[in-house]
Amino acid sequence: MDFAELWERVAAVRPEPPHWLVWGTAAVAFLAVAVRPVWLWTRTVVTIAHEGGHGLTALLTRRRLSGIRLHSDTSGLTVSSGKPTGPGMVLTAAAGYPAPSLLGLGGAALLAAGRTTALLWIGIVLLAAMLLTLRNLFGVAAVLVTGGAFVAVSWYGTAEWQGAFAYLGVWFLLLAGVRPMLELWVTRRRGGAPGSDADQLARLTGVPGALWVVAFLAVALACLGLGAAWLLPR
Repeated sequence: MDFAELWERVAAVRPEPPHWLVWGTAAVAFLAVAVRPVWLWTRTVVTIAHEGGHGLTALLTRRRLSGIRLHSDTSGLTVSSGKPTGPGMVLTAAAGYPAPSLLGLGGAALLAAGRTTALLWIGIVLLAAMLLTLRNLFGVAAVLVTGGAFVAVSWYGTAEWQGAFAYLGVWFLLLAGVRPMLELWVTRRRGGAPGSDADQLARLTGVPGALWVVAFLAVALACLGLGAAWLLPR
């Protein structure tokens, strides 16, 4: 397959999927977020998006990205260097929690336009770029497994399988963007999570951490509402 054929395949516009596929993938994604034993596994995907948001924003604000670590307990750490205060640091700290929801919203826009294969290849590119920044074995394994699923479905999957995988992934990101906000709110109310992004932002900006959590939740809910409007059958 030459470049022209590959580009034609990636840029192809897919027909609207059957309604049962849209609703079915939404239901499966909801269970993957709502059922705690399943969530303990699937949350790693959210951590990938979360830390990727920190890392990308650090680069965009001209900070030096030292590396990203993903841990088996679904926590993560992104280390960057530069000015310890200022807009770049604030944006980098604020980018993590909204990242899954914003990725889901972008994916919903592509699916609404019929760009299923393009969505899958964008995911591959982003995961490949993140792979270069990882600094621990679990993180490398998690991203390789996730990226491998994208490659297998985009290269070998039928149009139906590609659609199901893409819709499931986008629904999951939109729904999963909400739960960490609720968990963070509860943890903070109990006196936990002193080193969370919200507390770091409170120190950087003077805005209370609780307001940052509310802002993150508002973004997640707005992305979910708009994304659902684009994805659900009309």
